[in-house]
Amino acid sequence: MDKSKIKLRDEWKEALAQEFDKPYFAHIRECYLEAKARGEVIYPKGSLTFEALNRLAPQDVRVVILGQDPYHGSEVVDGVLIPQAMGLSFSVPKPLKAPPSLKNIYKELQNTTSFIPPNHGDLSVWCDRGVLLLNSVLSVEAGKAGSHTHFGWEQFSDSVISYISTHLSGVVFMLWGNYAKKKASLIDSSKHCIIQAPHPSPLARGFVGSGVFLRANEALQRFGYPPIDWQN
Repeated sequence: MDKSKIKLRDEWKEALAQEFDKPYFAHIRECYLEAKARGEVIYPKGSLTFEALNRLAPQDVRVVILGQDPYHGSEVVDGVLIPQAMGLSFSVPKPLKAPPSLKNIYKELQNTTSFIPPNHGDLSVWCDRGVLLLNSVLSVEAGKAGSHTHFGWEQFSDSVISYISTHLSGVVFMLWGNYAKKKASLIDSSKHCIIQAPHPSPLARGFVGSGVFLRANEALQRFGYPPIDWQN
């Protein structure tokens, strides 16, 4: 992951320029390249590592949905192996079906809005509407959840959150689960809205019925922005 070869849209490159010169980012590059040299299969594929940022310019961010690390699994469809990870938190590429956590997200949307659950788990259209689907850790070894948490990715994603908090106003931050809730300290709650809820995982309770999407749209309207169309 050579600095000069990082595939990142210009607005974010400028916004985060100082991060790429810090020792922790050199450590990320070193760990990533060592993993590749060992023959690790890394998800998502390299061109999608910064997909969440590439899909949405900083000034267009209206909602941040924070995940932990990429999906580490894959599925075979019509004889083709398709990784679940696509660089967007909670999202999987078409034609893959929604994983368990995303099914609960769909259920909450269906219960509180006019949302109709699709037959896939691709949330990329949300990015076009101002939703930043950001994972805290941007890579993972296939089949090994949390395997790249030691790389230093969290410091990078924290810098993204801090940048948005400092340079924008009226952004809704969705922090689901204890891991995400820890990021609240990075956010200026005097000019942004922080919506906390249990994680949508079936192993947790309380996400369905939390009203997070209605609350997000209400907050956006208070800030003078149109509500998000959550249909995908």
